[in-house]
Amino acid sequence: MNGAVADVCTGSGALAIAAARAGATSVTAIDVSRRALASARINARLNGVRVRTRRSSLLAALPGERFDLIVSNPPYLPSDDPCPARGTALHIDAGPDGRAFLDRLIAQAPSHLHPGGLLIVTHSSINDERATLERMESAGLEPRVLERRHGPLGPLLAARAPMLEARGLLVAGTAEEDLLIVAGSVQPD
Repeated sequence: MNGAVADVCTGSGALAIAAARAGATSVTAIDVSRRALASARINARLNGVRVRTRRSSLLAALPGERFDLIVSNPPYLPSDDPCPARGTALHIDAGPDGRAFLDRLIAQAPSHLHPGGLLIVTHSSINDERATLERMESAGLEPRVLERRHGPLGPLLAARAPMLEARGLLVAGTAEEDLLIVAGSVQPD
């Protein structure tokens, strides 16, 4: 894999490290959490790869930087808190519909992608697949679902099932979800 890669909401750095191991010319791991960035740096060293780390809320602290690929597994669990500022919830909670980070990333990504560049995000079907595809298209990205895996609700979503049902995000009695990998590409010049 050639090109510059950004891993937004990097956490442990797993996606950044995978990109570096696949031969990306440069990899930037981005997270708002200092602990996550320390973890990503340590894990990169342990894997013998070079990964640059940047503390940022999504792509805000990288004005003018462009990438060939932006990957993200952002927080996407629906929660009562609109956007937690710290603690464990920061890594999993994403507002009432679970889209707080996803929508902002989709809006920011096109100005940070080279022509022909690609944004790839993961999320649950609970977060409204159609909304993701529509938002990508509205942002000027050509969207498509790359992968879909059907299975039981994860433990965190299952614990929140009553809240999800009350908000209309989950049909009553449903105990399954799809995990999605969605891509949006910028048209080449």
